[in-house]
Amino acid sequence: SPQRVVEEMEELVNKYGEDAVLNNGFKVVTTLDYQIQQEAEAMAKKYGTINQERFNGKNNAMVAIDPKNGDILMMVGSRDYFDQEIDGNFNVTTAYRQPGSTFKPFIYATMFDKGYTDQTILYDTRIQFSPNCAPDNFITDDICYAPVNYDDRLRGPMTIRNALAQSVNIPAVQGIYLAGVGESITTAKSMGIGSLNDISRYGLSLVLGGGEVSLLDMTSAYSVFANDGIRNSYHPILWVEDASSNVIDKHFPFPERVLSEKTSRLITDILSDNVARTPGFGANSALYIPTRPVAVKTGTSNDYRDAWIIGYTPNLVVGAWVGNNDNSPMEKKVSGLVVAPLWREYMENILPMFPVETFMPREVEDLGS
Repeated sequence: SPQRVVEEMEELVNKYGEDAVLNNGFKVVTTLDYQIQQEAEAMAKKYGTINQERFNGKNNAMVAIDPKNGDILMMVGSRDYFDQEIDGNFNVTTAYRQPGSTFKPFIYATMFDKGYTDQTILYDTRIQFSPNCAPDNFITDDICYAPVNYDDRLRGPMTIRNALAQSVNIPAVQGIYLAGVGESITTAKSMGIGSLNDISRYGLSLVLGGGEVSLLDMTSAYSVFANDGIRNSYHPILWVEDASSNVIDKHFPFPERVLSEKTSRLITDILSDNVARTPGFGANSALYIPTRPVAVKTGTSNDYRDAWIIGYTPNLVVGAWVGNNDNSPMEKKVSGLVVAPLWREYMENILPMFPVETFMPREVEDLGS
């Protein structure tokens, strides 16, 4: 991938200086898996054309990470590095974009850490969240905030499990109200989200993707869920040798527990629960891969500028994005399902290259007899 080579060269130049990189005969061994990188580039080109024709989504990006050690196995910065019409020589995986509902699991994880469960009831009803507005005034402006759902439906009381699995917005806003915006940001940052540094900028809409994040950070953060609550920072280089074959630099993983096993397993259990997801997406949607357990979440940003999907098994996390580099909107009423076929076909093609691993079972509390 030309973009990946550029990124790695920049990293080496920053570390060793341009002269050393150009003249010292370094040999660089990267984390990229060439076979799954090639497959990703093929999928990006195939669906780039499809999504441009159907949804005015001219570009896409993909990244894959091994959650057990943080290796970047694949990175596609755009559908075609050499396509000037879509600004293809720009790596969207490191750009800051609004993540839509893919941010919701961080808020629900914060709730679980506080003692809420997947059976906690939230309410999908019309709610004015601003105390400065009349409770029966269901508008959103600079002062008032009364969010709506993507399908404009109201479902009444819902468990957290169903609210997250079906990606219903209003209960999610209740969730961040209960979890706390600051505490939710702390959770996300501990899992690998490097942006969102000015907490004063964000309110309850953060749960619906109101803060800008990168696909690389989001995919890395989801690897914490995949790895049972343990974070491994992402990295692209395994080791560097000089001209004499001496190893002058080597990556050593530094695993760190940032979520409890109970919380991470519960999020994974919900995101892989096709039954709970069915009322919102259907029983055989592009999110469902019947051959092995896969957890997945989609997201769409405001004004249909970004469509996201991040899915994982215990040994692979793949994130994908569709949109336009100039931030122009796609067709109205697109959703994270726009990017799902790209992700689904890619996962089905590469999962056979990985050992079958099942998620750890969620912990069930003993309630006594």
